[in-house]
Amino acid sequence: QVQLVESGGGLVQAGDSLRLSCAASGGTFSTYTMAWFRQAPGKEREFVAAITWIFATSYLDSVKGRFTISRDNAKNTLYLQMNSLKHEDMAVYYCAASARKGLLTAVDYAYWGQGTQVTVST
Repeated sequence: QVQLVESGGGLVQAGDSLRLSCAASGGTFSTYTMAWFRQAPGKEREFVAAITWIFATSYLDSVKGRFTISRDNAKNTLYLQMNSLKHEDMAVYYCAASARKGLLTAVDYAYWGQGTQVTVST
């Protein structure tokens, strides 16, 4: 059983930066595809970014060039560096892990964290 614990959320102003972290335990972190999703009030959960076991990355179009996903397998930790934050980035951000390979969707991620709130004031 994989446990995921997010941290690093908070209240920032538009244009500021935040780095989210996700500490993983209980599984073979280095073999998982890891991802960040987010959910804003009244909206469906949406994919933000993913990184595979071979460090290939993918991003939601609206965050490309502003967000960077990375992983440190030695620390079993996933990161999301968020720069130039916008009001529309405000959401609860979730870390997710999947043992599957290939092109994944949310249903392919078996393990989820509890989420961390990111609030962006204008």
